[in-house]
Amino acid sequence: MPRFTEFDFGVSWVMHFFHQDWTYEGDTAADVVAKHLAESADEESLAVRRDALILGILPSPTLEVLWEAGSQYMPSFERLGGGAEWTRTVVGLCEARLSANPEVRPLTGADTEDGTACLDAVLAEIEGAPFLAAEVRAALTDCARRCTPDVAFRVLLRAISCAPDASLSAEQYTRLEAIGSALQYGEYVVDYVRYLVEQ
Repeated sequence: MPRFTEFDFGVSWVMHFFHQDWTYEGDTAADVVAKHLAESADEESLAVRRDALILGILPSPTLEVLWEAGSQYMPSFERLGGGAEWTRTVVGLCEARLSANPEVRPLTGADTEDGTACLDAVLAEIEGAPFLAAEVRAALTDCARRCTPDVAFRVLLRAISCAPDASLSAEQYTRLEAIGSALQYGEYVVDYVRYLVEQ
């Protein structure tokens, strides 16, 4: 059974909201997330909540590094209360969205995949991305080991797309595709960074 979407999902999908013009979509970061959740299927809120709950075990500074790495223009964490508080806010927004439908069905099949079997491959791709700052690679490594390789890999893809000096060899991209396939991702999750493959 495939994933519920062909596109990115979960916390890495939320990171995508914070681009240069995000303030046109809401007065606060929480408003922007709530808006997108309200416009999306139940599965999207379930996936975001699942990721955010998993990430919640990480220290606040590590969470800040991850959120900033995966977003083009993340708001100041001083305004958000810190990485841990922001991650809890995202969980709360998902809970509020899901509470409106008492018949929400839990995620099943591929949507419950945590990528444990891909841990070594994910760690190797994190280490093999020298264009990411050392603190970003360290935070992604913590995420892969302490949370799940699945969420770490999706945040890695976001971080690659946001890194100013990122480029991928054809071999790197092939390996990323193989991990995405093993995690049963939809067509456009890894494809999002294809444009960075060196010609």
